Amino acid sequence: MPSTLTREDFEVQHDQTVRQEIETFRQRANEYLTGAITEDDFRGFRLRHGTYGQRQPGVQMIRTKFPGGTVTAAQMDQLALVADEFAGGKGHITTRQNMQYHFVLLKDVADMFHRLADVGLTTREACFNTVRNVTACPKAGLSRHEIFDVRPYAQKIAYAFLRKGLTDNMPRKFKIAFDGCQHDDMLTSIHDIGLRAVIREGKRGFRMVVGGGLGPMPVEAQLLDEFVPEELLIHRCEAVVRVFNNYGNRKNRNKARLKFVMKERGFEWLREAIEKEYQDILTNGGIPMPDLVPEGFGGYQSRPQPLGSGSLLPVVNTSSSGNAAFDRWLETNVEEQVQPGYAMATITVDQGNLTSTQMRAVAKLAAEAGDGLIRVTIDQNLILGFVQLANLKRVHAALDAVGLGGAGAHQIDDVVTCPGAYSCNLALTKSMNLGAALQDVVRGYDSPEVRKLAIKVSGCPNSCGQHWTADFGFYGNARKIDGKEVPYYLMLLGGGSEADGKLQYGLAVQSIPARLAPAAVQRVIEHFLANREPDESFRSYVMRQKVAFFKQMTADLVKPPELFPEIYQDWGDTDAFSLQLGRGECAA
Repeated sequence: MPSTLTREDFEVQHDQTVRQEIETFRQRANEYLTGAITEDDFRGFRLRHGTYGQRQPGVQMIRTKFPGGTVTAAQMDQLALVADEFAGGKGHITTRQNMQYHFVLLKDVADMFHRLADVGLTTREACFNTVRNVTACPKAGLSRHEIFDVRPYAQKIAYAFLRKGLTDNMPRKFKIAFDGCQHDDMLTSIHDIGLRAVIREGKRGFRMVVGGGLGPMPVEAQLLDEFVPEELLIHRCEAVVRVFNNYGNRKNRNKARLKFVMKERGFEWLREAIEKEYQDILTNGGIPMPDLVPEGFGGYQSRPQPLGSGSLLPVVNTSSSGNAAFDRWLETNVEEQVQPGYAMATITVDQGNLTSTQMRAVAKLAAEAGDGLIRVTIDQNLILGFVQLANLKRVHAALDAVGLGGAGAHQIDDVVTCPGAYSCNLALTKSMNLGAALQDVVRGYDSPEVRKLAIKVSGCPNSCGQHWTADFGFYGNARKIDGKEVPYYLMLLGGGSEADGKLQYGLAVQSIPARLAPAAVQRVIEHFLANREPDESFRSYVMRQKVAFFKQMTADLVKPPELFPEIYQDWGDTDAFSLQLGRGECAA
């Protein structure tokens, strides 16, 4: 956008582009529904607009992007309306700061897009071979440990790469993450580009790593630059994208990420190729950093609303607590901000699943008791910022009234899962149901060393649940026992960030029947509590005991000597398990 464009003209032009795009989608969808074009003709177009096929025929999963992980209260309110009108009153928060809607009829998708566009939300390039949603630290602008607020950079980078020819049809998806704090809470090392805030000699910039990724084969990103000045950030990022676009594998999707380019050609080759493209951009120009982003994009507000007073919240007795549930929530879900007198409150969302009633309640709280914004975390929770300390008890009461007052954020029973075989064509198992079963098993532990552990579950090896990055990771697979199909999970141990912030991937132990995965977790926890050395972390304990030990510990679970009927059923099912796979499109 030219810098001479006024805000008003910019918004008009942007809205016209979006509305025309939606009507083009409507036309193409109607052509597909009437048989004028084939599924192959329609698929790439559909995916560019965040519209996935589900394992259930005739319905779609729609992914809505939250650039930088932030939405406004008005947007959350509209997300509730969209849920009611098109998706059975439900939405699902992903590990990449998106919201997904399931079971949407294709004939209704264009109308749904218009509802989202009414408040500045988009699904464009939430899927397909594009730059996916750009994620950023949900504590940006709030944390006492922040170097600087990365949100404006995430918003502009996300908008700069949207609807561009370079990023519209790459060899595979491309992921970018920003972190502004001292600890790498955004897991930047699992991204194609990871950016961490740095101040050098009073100047803002970013430490850039490239080539990370999870999937069936996790790879840690490598350091490209210790310091990229803020004014050169877009050029440096574009250079990396160009190299991937030129050299990524377009013949084999299983080897089409940047990490495979790095593996096959070597990091020094990759560095030189990026530098060549970077110099070309500096000489001949490239994608510019936008001066403006649209209203609502990444929660951007040209006229931020005043901080909420909480005056409209229910009145409760705040003279003393006397409420054990509130006290625990205060301990685990509330953190004081860098701004005196305010706190950020984490809303624990069970496996990322929200009802429209809950969305409206969160929107109301953000508007009345916060700063009008809701932050989305990569562990599927929400954060309210700028809550006055005196209002915390009333905020908790309002959350509790809609089933969102639970404590234990970032603790072992705050389980992260992808939707799994609930909807995804690629999934083998129903990961959310295993998540619930694991929660039931671990809730009873009150040891601080156990409480701080994390569990993440994916329904297949593609890592949408980021299972490699947890103390206990699981991903779904299948085997046969006595000729019958049985749902299994590969158990990983010891993943996550260490005290110095460095990310470690979990160690694969072995596959265990889905119904016995909770028993395996119990065994490991009990042994950890009984045998850990003083001040020993769970990762260190796992490394000391070694994989062979845990294999032996759980060997009798792999194929139990005494079978029981439920072993042939996935969690939550009453019918026998049957491996069903469709054409893969998701892999968040």
